[in-house]
Amino acid sequence: MSAEKIKEIEQTAQDRMSKSLVNFKRELATIRAGRANPSVLDKIQVEYYGSKVHIKEIANISVPEPRILMISLWDTSSLNAVMKAIQASDIGINPSSDGKVIRLVFPELTEERRKEIVKLVKKLGEEVKISIRSIRRDSNEQLKKLEKEGSITEDELKRGEDTVQKHTDNYIKDIDAAIADKEKEILEF
Repeated sequence: MSAEKIKEIEQTAQDRMSKSLVNFKRELATIRAGRANPSVLDKIQVEYYGSKVHIKEIANISVPEPRILMISLWDTSSLNAVMKAIQASDIGINPSSDGKVIRLVFPELTEERRKEIVKLVKKLGEEVKISIRSIRRDSNEQLKKLEKEGSITEDELKRGEDTVQKHTDNYIKDIDAAIADKEKEILEF
């Protein structure tokens, strides 16, 4: 019984840490790094026949050149709504259109802007690390509570804490790697 409780706590911690990492990587993908990336449009919603939808649900998004995104709408009547939504968003790019497709040309980032983006990435990474450590703390508290109740032994508590610490270390390493990859991508000229 006690081993099952420990496993459950460890698994819950690992699941929560995994979700934090996935969300962090998704957030990183939406950060513009000087080259065209369809994920920058993921947060933008468009009014389409009375409901809010994501651009990728009503269009095909392609990258014909490293710094150009091309949005081919399936229904061209929504072209103006999509253009307004992009202009109102925080991506900082003015869309251009020929009446059939929308093009987003990503300008070269200045070195100063690149450094600002790297700082943002590191800040987001630190926030996610704090979240991971918080999950570790919660799990360790649950394990200590089980030990106080007499449900598990001191050795089982130590093994459980060690396992949760290993998960924590692995996820922190993954976060650092994701930060390094994004920083390299941003600073490339």
